[in-house]
Amino acid sequence: MNTLRLRIAALIVCAIVAVVGMATSAAVAVIGRPGPERMVQDAALQIDLISRLAEQLPDDFEPGTVNPSLHGMRLLPGPATGPVDERLTEVLRAELAHIGQPRPVLVSESVPDQPMTVSVPIASQGWWIAMPLSARPPPPRAAWFILLGWMSAIVLGAAGIAVVISNRLTRPLQMIEGAIASVGPDGTLPVLPELGTGEMKATAKALNRLSARLKSAMESRMRLVAAAGHDLRTPMTRMRLRAEFVGDDDERTLWLRDLEELDRIADSAIRLVREEASSGESERVEMGGLLREITGELTIQGMRLDLGETTEAEVAVARLALTRALRNLFINAATHGGGGRITASTDGGFVVIFVRDKGPGIPEDLIAHVFEPFFRVDPSRRQAMPGAGLGLAIAKEIIERNGGTITVSNGAQGGLVQEIRLPLAPDQPAA
Repeated sequence: MNTLRLRIAALIVCAIVAVVGMATSAAVAVIGRPGPERMVQDAALQIDLISRLAEQLPDDFEPGTVNPSLHGMRLLPGPATGPVDERLTEVLRAELAHIGQPRPVLVSESVPDQPMTVSVPIASQGWWIAMPLSARPPPPRAAWFILLGWMSAIVLGAAGIAVVISNRLTRPLQMIEGAIASVGPDGTLPVLPELGTGEMKATAKALNRLSARLKSAMESRMRLVAAAGHDLRTPMTRMRLRAEFVGDDDERTLWLRDLEELDRIADSAIRLVREEASSGESERVEMGGLLREITGELTIQGMRLDLGETTEAEVAVARLALTRALRNLFINAATHGGGGRITASTDGGFVVIFVRDKGPGIPEDLIAHVFEPFFRVDPSRRQAMPGAGLGLAIAKEIIERNGGTITVSNGAQGGLVQEIRLPLAPDQPAA
């Protein structure tokens, strides 16, 4: 998002600078570029006019006097004193030649920081006329500094405008990004306030409609699964009663085994829907004690589990739901993995639980599907191993509803590694 905002701002700045640059170039082409040449144009016309008037003076006019007809200009026997400005002298001579009145004028600086003096020879009288040059041209490089300052001001102003515009343009995208980042484990979006500009209101309204539809679809799916699981129990109960009247003991055993599996599937589906429908109340749970409690209970039942190093850190979770999730994971390691080893430690702001088993692992192309409902690595083992294939799906749902994550990978030394990360309770120090 930041990259998009910067791109939009850079595009706006470039567009503004390009337009101003083209407008400036067009103005310079029409008016002419600034510099000493433009500043002495009016002065050259004035000098030519006064010089012509001076050439009409009578021969007995004495140099050094002031004549009102010359607007206060002085007539001197020679050029005005002071250092001659060679650059400005050359520019003024060139401008006089350009208007068709070439004159060997001299520009000198009689008094520092005062207007410069132009001395013009009056050839017919043998005098020099001295007059002030009203404009003092800037240094040769001043025009470049002025242009640089002009462009800098444009760039800074355009950058400020571009930042404001890019923020307004990307604000709806920021809202979408924030809404997606806050999607809950149930797949629904939080309700957004429909405030702000027209684009913000339209975006918030569209996201709220999407959230409502997703929530409706999720609830419809849960009702469907729950209804199917519940409705299966009635015909299964009738089938179980009829199986008792089957004369062949082996056939009756097969019937009852199939009905037990159907019953497990229905119960697991109903439990999965319940976990999605309610997250339970959070409470502070000491992780080391909970792991010892679960592994001790399962060990008594004959599960091959080994509890290694643990942590005494606390997490804020729904205790009953988390116990059910961890029990499912431990049972999977003990039954499908030939035994498991459980360890727990803290990492940053999380408690990390590792469940490592001794089984053959899972093919890499199937790892991504382990949390899908009714997933089996080998469907032919469905009868040999108890369960409906919903244990991992239920565990994942519970862990994510409590703010954690779970990942499954094959261990470097073989077996399967289940990693569970749960956030520490708010006042727990991070490791």
